[in-house]
Amino acid sequence: MRNIERNTSVKGSFSLFAAVLLAAFAMCLPATASAAGTAASPLSKAVPGAAAGALAGAPAAAPGAQPEDDPLGRSTPHGTVMGFIKAIESEDYERAVEYLDTQQPPKRAAQLALELRSVIDRGFHGDLEKVSRNPEGNPNDGLPTGLDSIGVVRTPSMTADIQLERVQNEGEPPVWLFSAETLKRVPSIYERLDTPVIDRYLPASLTETRIFRVPLWRWVGFFVLLPLFFVLARLISFGLIPLLRPLMRRLAHRDEAQPADRIKTPLNMFVLALAFYAYAPLSHSALSRLFWNRMGATLTAISLAWLSLRLIDLLVERAAKVYHMTEASGRIAIARLGGQVCKGLAIVAAGATTLYYAGINLTTVLTGLGVGGIAVAFAAQKTLENLFGGFMIASDQPIRVGDYCRAGDHSGVVENIGLRSTRIRTMDRTIVSVPNGQLSTMSLENFALRDKIRFQHTLSLQPETTAKQLKEVLARIGRLLGDHGQVEGPSARVRLVALKNSAFDVEVFAYILATSWDVFLAKQEELLLGMIDIVEKSGAAFASNRPTIVNAVPGKAGN
Repeated sequence: MRNIERNTSVKGSFSLFAAVLLAAFAMCLPATASAAGTAASPLSKAVPGAAAGALAGAPAAAPGAQPEDDPLGRSTPHGTVMGFIKAIESEDYERAVEYLDTQQPPKRAAQLALELRSVIDRGFHGDLEKVSRNPEGNPNDGLPTGLDSIGVVRTPSMTADIQLERVQNEGEPPVWLFSAETLKRVPSIYERLDTPVIDRYLPASLTETRIFRVPLWRWVGFFVLLPLFFVLARLISFGLIPLLRPLMRRLAHRDEAQPADRIKTPLNMFVLALAFYAYAPLSHSALSRLFWNRMGATLTAISLAWLSLRLIDLLVERAAKVYHMTEASGRIAIARLGGQVCKGLAIVAAGATTLYYAGINLTTVLTGLGVGGIAVAFAAQKTLENLFGGFMIASDQPIRVGDYCRAGDHSGVVENIGLRSTRIRTMDRTIVSVPNGQLSTMSLENFALRDKIRFQHTLSLQPETTAKQLKEVLARIGRLLGDHGQVEGPSARVRLVALKNSAFDVEVFAYILATSWDVFLAKQEELLLGMIDIVEKSGAAFASNRPTIVNAVPGKAGN
């Protein structure tokens, strides 16, 4: 059975891991489908970057990635670089030339654009993600205002900067273009580029055959490398797990058998992300490096968030078990609430990181959230009320997990204090969920906080009972209460409270020094049996041959 459960767990982890991996890949690819679906130019046959070039248009197409004052996205250096790559991949040479600061004739300008793409693909050293997204460029690159360096190109015989220049024509907004100085060096750099190794040794059937306009060898390489990376990640994480087991045992409660098993899957994903990062510099083009870096960044964000969720669960469970042993149920609620908040923050951080690498301008998103903050606050008024109500209940502790309480018309045992509501299990074994905002404003009666429990009963004796018998019953019941070790002596009293035609009523009142309802029931039973014995031995009798008992104590019998 244990082997079956283990196999099921492995299969479930693998399926979940594969689903998240495909989701991460999908985030990198959709925005660039148009680039992937274009034919390669004559020069691109010598450039093994078509598959990764599918990502060319992602940042430029992302909403809010560049200011809207330039329709081609040239308001920032990053927008210019990505816009140029998207245009050249789409074979829109006329548009690609718009990103160049050149006065060449259209045919020569288009050829220059193709050569520039080859230079960036085959000799560029830099990180396209780090190209400035600021309309003013990078102020810390040591270049004059209006110039920005995106990286360097290295060939066996020379090294040159790739620079952008901010240009403003009369009556138009300023735009960033590949500088004229850089473009002058492009032809000589292009001539010094080595022919790609793959084009020299792979058969033409792999380099010229295209599926969705992407060379066949790139598809083969991708689907071969991906399983290899996965196997490599599994092997590395398999070696890391024994090293992490002592730490995980310290974090987890001692009842946890294999706490390190919880982090296997997110650890596999994190190692896979590192493998993507390590492979990126070995890619054959700048766009391929961009693709693998984005895959690595997306998987890193997801794996770290996933790992954080697992560690938070371990810590919360440990805290809950420790506090349960010390009967600190209020702290259990706070630990669970804190764990849920930390999980939310981890998910938000992962989402923000993923959106950033998807090309979405977070500043614009945050600005939009700020503008709509008031509307969101009104829409989420009840949600926020319940959230803060939950924290107030957990910190003030009018009720705690495990307490028997009465909240309005409902009474039962508190099972959970969540972010939105508190769950109470009633005497009928049903669950009542009360919103925390409502619960924090109502009167709560907590029976678990009693220091003693009231014992109050009325014994109805037959009207034929004599005064002597009544005195004997009162005296002996008084001694019964006084001699009992768990009856509070000063509070105990036995009094004849009513003379009726049908019965004489004797009230018995005392506090039993018990906080547990089960203990109280046991002591109450002892006292009631003792009183029945006293009535019978005194010669008296209960009215209607049975006692009439009025118990004013709300309890939780059956719980």
